[in-house]
Amino acid sequence: MECVFGLVGNGFAIVAADTSAVHSILVHKNNEDKIMLLDSHKLIAASGEPEECVTVSVQKRDPLTTAAAANFTRGELATALRKLNLLWIGSFFQTELFIIFESFHVLCHASVALQVDSKSLLCEHPEAGYDKEAGASLYYIDYIATLHKVDKGAFGYGSYFSLSTMDRHFRSDMSVEEAIELVDKCITEIRSRLVIAPPNFVIKIVDKDGARTHAWRQSVQDVTTASV
Repeated sequence: MECVFGLVGNGFAIVAADTSAVHSILVHKNNEDKIMLLDSHKLIAASGEPEECVTVSVQKRDPLTTAAAANFTRGELATALRKLNLLWIGSFFQTELFIIFESFHVLCHASVALQVDSKSLLCEHPEAGYDKEAGASLYYIDYIATLHKVDKGAFGYGSYFSLSTMDRHFRSDMSVEEAIELVDKCITEIRSRLVIAPPNFVIKIVDKDGARTHAWRQSVQDVTTASV
């Protein structure tokens, strides 16, 4: 039961995701981080079928803005949807999105490339970032390459509860503390109302100081280390 959601506050953006890696009726682990760092000021998360992978190699002479990175991802997904013979890169365990970066010296050099398997298009990606000129932003990218800039968004079964909670309590001028409180309300609703709710979540934030993990919300320990 995938749960990924995010929002934009006053000078920052927050993305939260469940950390369950599941297949069929099995839970493989409860500490899978589904939110990756694109660079020092960008985050991208993944929600979708397990074992599906998008491989992105982002290298450019000048750093991409959040809008440029979102539009690039959207363009490559749209192109992949129209191709019949795509190269299958493979999967990275239960993580739907696998990002590879290559940096040379202190600049971000080289070209931009993305290869998508035809089976890997059932993933949805909220992308958040902070730019000096534009400030914080959040982009909604779904599996059919729809792109929207939003103040709040959600994917997966948890969206049925997180979207309604954010609709009621969200404000564009929220402080970090108020936004985290709202994220916790969304997590509480998901845990309380979703029939098979993921127990653990990770929360990440991006602002002028960069992208980083803010907190983990854990109610059970990792199944691989649980005592029998």
